[in-house]
Amino acid sequence: MTDSELLERMNRFVPPTAELLGQEILEIDSAAGRVKMRFQPVAACCNPMGNVQGGIVVAMLDDAAAFAAIVKSGERIGIPTIELKASFFAPTPAGVPLYAEGRCIKLGKRIAFMEADLTDAAGNLLARLTTSAVPIALNPNANLVERK
Repeated sequence: MTDSELLERMNRFVPPTAELLGQEILEIDSAAGRVKMRFQPVAACCNPMGNVQGGIVVAMLDDAAAFAAIVKSGERIGIPTIELKASFFAPTPAGVPLYAEGRCIKLGKRIAFMEADLTDAAGNLLARLTTSAVPIALNPNANLVERK
């Protein structure tokens, strides 16, 4: 499958959180293990100060990092997180598009190492995540959730 075909497929069959996070994959480079994504979380994702809540920021970054490992694998895999660290550099504004770049640093048979950055439209770094996960094979015939 080409990166263009994979991009179309991954935007059509999405995790249940995709609507909540306003998720769209913009670019895939499977050879490099890299994805670029856009998010626009719903208003319910805000903290009392009106910014995107930190746990929601982590969820966006975790998705970007996981998708990077998935595309690098070239197979249908799950990538359950076993540890992560998030650093927050600025409040994450609500109501505007946010951009994430996920990178798979190393994909092994037993463990994967990834990272992801979240920026605003001007490219200002808002948060960074580093994570590791366990790649697991998924049934290629299992049902996927299709975006409506």
